Amino acid sequence: MKRREFLQLSLVTAAAAALSRGAQAQADAKEIRIGYQKNGVLVITRQREALENHFKPQGISVKWVEFSSGPPMMEAMNVGSVDYGAVGDSPPIFAQAAGAAIVYAAAQPIINGSGILVPQNSAITSIADLKGKRVGFTKGSSAHNVVIQTLEKAGLTYDDITPVYLTPPDAGPAFANGGIDAWAIWDPYFAIAETKQNGRILVKTRDITKTNSFYIANRDFARNRGAILQQIVDVTTSSAAWAQAHPDEVAKSLAAVTGVPLDIQTIAAKRAGFSVGPVTDDIIATQQGVADRFFKLGLIPKQIAIRDIVWRNPQT
Repeated sequence: MKRREFLQLSLVTAAAAALSRGAQAQADAKEIRIGYQKNGVLVITRQREALENHFKPQGISVKWVEFSSGPPMMEAMNVGSVDYGAVGDSPPIFAQAAGAAIVYAAAQPIINGSGILVPQNSAITSIADLKGKRVGFTKGSSAHNVVIQTLEKAGLTYDDITPVYLTPPDAGPAFANGGIDAWAIWDPYFAIAETKQNGRILVKTRDITKTNSFYIANRDFARNRGAILQQIVDVTTSSAAWAQAHPDEVAKSLAAVTGVPLDIQTIAAKRAGFSVGPVTDDIIATQQGVADRFFKLGLIPKQIAIRDIVWRNPQT
């Protein structure tokens, strides 16, 4: 993300502060708005209506808002149109550096289901072969971090590739049609590319680095409705525990909510790990390493401290 883009986002952030407060006041305690993507625990939570069942006795409704990736969710959360959602490791870093009104509420270690793919017949057989190639990924997403750390592992730099910034729905056709030479992506798109788009795994993220996904909340929501936020985190954690024990049911839930075929979601569900918990010191350290790397590369305009925006329930 260029400095000019950050300056623009910073202006949006400042202008949106009043909008955030207004939106929050309008929502009051009658509705919570959850951002989700086509994967993960929140999809399962939605399918099982776990949040709806939990909050109905309190007179609180749940609104679900789908996003194709984390960066637009962070923008929506910053302006107060989403209260809580799940993203990879990179979107909250870019958002924090731009002054977004967000906090880390919970974390989930990622153990499988992401990496870098190349076409089956590609001459690319090693990370070093990515030099000079067009690598597609979503700017500011977890895949952005995967690309950077993968290049470092082979002694390459960001300048050694041609980054092609594409959202997952746009990157899929580009990959299938040869518009990009490699694609850094996560499930279920990862599984779709493997099985339907002639993809071959070049590297798995787990072989490159430790990664986490995060449950992020709007800062004002966390400050003003902390008891509600804690309940959302608790329900998320319970849904994750259920998912860990029921992979086949998880696949059916994911397929039903997202429209992604059951065979694809079965692959994704059976190799995923579902374990939601607090943002620990170790997770903070890992995330800080990502942020420091992004600053060193000039991808964010200033150093940030992850710990500064980790939410702790004041009632615990």
